[in-house]
Amino acid sequence: MEEKNYIPKSESAKAAAGSAVDVAVIGAGPAGLTAALYAARAGLSCMLFERMVAGGQLGQTEHVENYPGFPEGVNGFELAFAMRQQAERFGARFVGEEVVSVDFSKPAKVLSTAFGSYQARTVIVATGARARKLDVPLEDALAGRGVSYCATCDGNFFRGKTVAVVGGGNTAVADAIYLSRICEKVLLVHRRDTLRATKVYHERLQELPNVEFYWNSQVKGLVAEDGKLAGLRIEQTSEDGAPRMLTVSAAGLFVAVGTQPNSEFLRDALELNEKGYVVAGETGTTSVPGVFAAGDVRAKSLRQVVTAAGDGAVCAEQASAYLAASEA
Repeated sequence: MEEKNYIPKSESAKAAAGSAVDVAVIGAGPAGLTAALYAARAGLSCMLFERMVAGGQLGQTEHVENYPGFPEGVNGFELAFAMRQQAERFGARFVGEEVVSVDFSKPAKVLSTAFGSYQARTVIVATGARARKLDVPLEDALAGRGVSYCATCDGNFFRGKTVAVVGGGNTAVADAIYLSRICEKVLLVHRRDTLRATKVYHERLQELPNVEFYWNSQVKGLVAEDGKLAGLRIEQTSEDGAPRMLTVSAAGLFVAVGTQPNSEFLRDALELNEKGYVVAGETGTTSVPGVFAAGDVRAKSLRQVVTAAGDGAVCAEQASAYLAASEA
C-alpha cells in the first residue's frame, strides 16, 4: 500500500515540473519533522526530503529518557515514526530522495536529487550530523566486521562477547549501559580520567559489574583476524605522563566520539564554520535570505532531540514570516 503523502521516485519529474512549494525541508530527523509539522499546520505547502527512514539519529536510539512527556522514556524509532505521522496528518509530503546539490542564488531555491529538481520559496536545512570516526588503521576495512557506530543497531550481533566502547559523553555511556545487558564484558575507553556524561549516567555505569574502564586511553590501531575485528591497540598514559601500549581482545568496537555535520553539499551555498556546521542563530537564519537551519547541522552548544524539535518549530515560523513579508 502506498504511504500517504509520499512521493515515489517515479513521480519525481512530474513533481519537479510543478510550481515552487512554500517550504522545502531537507532531512527528516526531529528538527525536520517538527519543521514540516509547523509549516503544514500554518497552511503552507511543504515537502520533506529524506533518503532513509525518518528519524535520523533518533530513529537509531533504543531508549530516550530526556524528551518531555514520557516519564518512563520512549523508543527513538517509535517517537520518530509518531512525529512523521503527525506531520503527514497536516499535509506535509515526503520525498524519498537525497538532496545532493542546491542553488540558493534566486528567489525560487532549487534542490536537486538524483531523480530530478525541485523549487521552493523557502528552505529549512535539517540534515543533522553523523558519527565521527577514529581515523585509525583498519577502521574502514573493519566497518561492519566488528566496527560499528550504532550500538542499538548492531549490539545484538555481539551478544555474550567482549566489546569496547570509545568515548566519554552521554552517547558513549548510554551505549555501554545498553551493551552491558547483552554482552559478557564492556571495555569503556576514554581519553580523559573523567567522563563528560551527565551524573545520572555516571551512577548507573558504576553499578555495572561487567564494565571495565580504560582511563587516559586512546585507540591507536585495530587487530584483525580472518577479516574481522579481534582486538584493539590502546595507548594509555600513566600518572607520570609516560605512555604504554596495550593490546586487548574485543569482538566489537562501538565508536561514540562525537559527530560531524551532513553539510558537504552546502559548502558553496551557505556560510559554514570551521567544523562544517551551518552558521545560524537562534532564529535559524542563515547567510541566505529565505534559508534556515535547524537541529544538529546548526552551529550550537546543545544537540538534543528537544533542542532539535525547538529549532524546527522556530524555523517554520521564520519561514512563514519571510513568506508573508515577501508578499506584502
